[in-house]
Amino acid sequence: MKFKKFNYKIVNSTNNTAIRIINETNYKFGMITAISQKSGKGQYGKKWISFKGNLFVSFFLKIDNQNLSLKNFTKLNCELIKKLLSNYYKKNISIKPPNDLLIKGKKICGILQESIFKNGQKYFIIGIGINLVKSPYIKDYPTTNLYELIKKKIDKNIFQNKLKSMFEKNLIKILK
Repeated sequence: MKFKKFNYKIVNSTNNTAIRIINETNYKFGMITAISQKSGKGQYGKKWISFKGNLFVSFFLKIDNQNLSLKNFTKLNCELIKKLLSNYYKKNISIKPPNDLLIKGKKICGILQESIFKNGQKYFIIGIGINLVKSPYIKDYPTTNLYELIKKKIDKNIFQNKLKSMFEKNLIKILK
């Protein structure tokens, strides 16, 4: 499985862009990247604060097995991103269920998963936000970023390509 890559400078949200692409095209697998989001989406209707330089990506995929649920993907998605982050940060990275990744008790990544139907076909959208260079202030929920932790700038394009490759290699196993 190969994800068709869609690169944007600015979007309202990468998940909303994925939904639009699903509805307007015949692509079955895609990856949406953006330099900036105006209205990033978080879990439970919360807003994802989107600082320039951080990572905003959404994957979408057509699901042929209607019995698969988003819940089944949650753990896998968290584990894949944790594995990628561990290539940069060698200490403990924890998963706060259902879909946040924490380092030193501070949020570094959030994942928003959604599903839609188009012509009776089920699609999953997996939105990923990772604080690469800047952390938002969230009252009562400490955050961090990769730059703050490792004191090195991360090449966002290389990071995105590694993430794409990991998803291509691992999601195919679940779809079979």
